[in-house]
Amino acid sequence: MKPHRTRIKICGITSRDDALAAALAGADALGFNFHPPSPRYITPDAAAAIAREVPPFVTTVGLFVDADAAFVRVAAGQIGLAMLQFHGDETPAFCAQFARPFLKAVRVRPEIDLLQYAAGFSGASALLLDAYRPGIPGGTGEAFDWSLVPKDLPCRVVLAGGLTAANVDVGMRRVRPWAVDVTSGVEASPGVKDATRIAQFIAAVRAADDSLYEPK
Repeated sequence: MKPHRTRIKICGITSRDDALAAALAGADALGFNFHPPSPRYITPDAAAAIAREVPPFVTTVGLFVDADAAFVRVAAGQIGLAMLQFHGDETPAFCAQFARPFLKAVRVRPEIDLLQYAAGFSGASALLLDAYRPGIPGGTGEAFDWSLVPKDLPCRVVLAGGLTAANVDVGMRRVRPWAVDVTSGVEASPGVKDATRIAQFIAAVRAADDSLYEPK
């Protein structure tokens, strides 16, 4: 069944002000990036301080890239993460060991069989489909070829990769995702969000929902 309201995740949160701006604008989830090479990296201590001020019913998500299991477990417990997001070469068994819902990111390119990938990660809450750039696990600010997503993909899809207020409508029409995930498309600079861009992005998603899922 298709959603009547596409969920929205604002990823790469690094400050209290950005978290509250996203939540107040209507974001459903906030993402914290625990991959040290990323310009949006945040420590578990800093993320925990922000998470304590996140309003009720806004999901906190932790992004990890081939992290040590002990680190994932400690960070998730310290922050109280509601969901985990894995962007590396993690196996299904690795992702499932933390007793928390998880997303598995796939960097989409023609040689990836998304149907096979979905079957292998059947325990995931959704597959997060992102753009591929060698050596960069995400946050490229680039969109991928949305026509590569099979229409019969047997799982929920989170659409990511280069989304902005200007193109999210097209992405939603092509992919019909359960949720959308934006990082650079709502930033003033890497790791610093822009409240106006957040509001514009969320408004664009809601307008697309009204068009796509309007009762017939």
